[in-house]
Amino acid sequence: MTKTPAEIELLAESGRLLASVFAYLDAQPLAGLSTMQVNDLVETFIVDQLGARPASKGQYGYGFVLNSSKNEVVCHGVPSNDDILRDGDIVNFDITLEKHGYIADSSKTFCIGTVTPTAKRLVRTTYEAMWNGIRAVRPGARLGDIGFAIERHAKRNGYSVVHEYCGHGIGREMHEAPQVPHYGKPGTGLTLQTGMVFTIEPMLNQGRRTVRTEDDGWTVVTVDKKLSAQFEHTVAVTHDGVRVLTLRPDEVRLAA
Repeated sequence: MTKTPAEIELLAESGRLLASVFAYLDAQPLAGLSTMQVNDLVETFIVDQLGARPASKGQYGYGFVLNSSKNEVVCHGVPSNDDILRDGDIVNFDITLEKHGYIADSSKTFCIGTVTPTAKRLVRTTYEAMWNGIRAVRPGARLGDIGFAIERHAKRNGYSVVHEYCGHGIGREMHEAPQVPHYGKPGTGLTLQTGMVFTIEPMLNQGRRTVRTEDDGWTVVTVDKKLSAQFEHTVAVTHDGVRVLTLRPDEVRLAA
């Protein structure tokens, strides 16, 4: 379950490359593109510019390099030529990348053009909730401490946390032990140890936390059709705290 220092450095290299994918997307004019066009841009960038492998493609029979989850889609949205990003949308792109046999996983919710204040507040709160969870990571802490920090921030702001999907260990495989719930009680759950590597990826809903999977077998949506947002980072437990392996350049101050 724990990784050696050498393995963590390899994971950090994958994480650094994945962070550059999100920096690349930040610079793209996303409005007017289809989610399939974004998928193809990301695949070309990962393969041709970074010399890496998009780890999601082919995993569990999935045919694309990212999940594109727009508005009421909670997670696992499938890119499509018919799914156009328009002014006012929020969309989460969940991307994985493998380099030298090790996988990093991260996601970000993008605001397309001018979004409503209520949508912007959901996105901001979800991002803050993820960071609250990250800051709970240290040796000797418990998984319940992470989930509690996330859920407390969500509920204080009037949002619900999706329970059906969680963070996970990661390394040579995309999904390893342990599972990392985004809700919980302090002082409960697995005790964190130096060298553990896992994702923290809360999904917050504007309305009820209830979700359902659409007929394609992938796309998960809110039952009440209200908005959902998500952010994700891959983190490592260090001897004195936490290291965010997928940290983007604009986030350095948050990890200090």
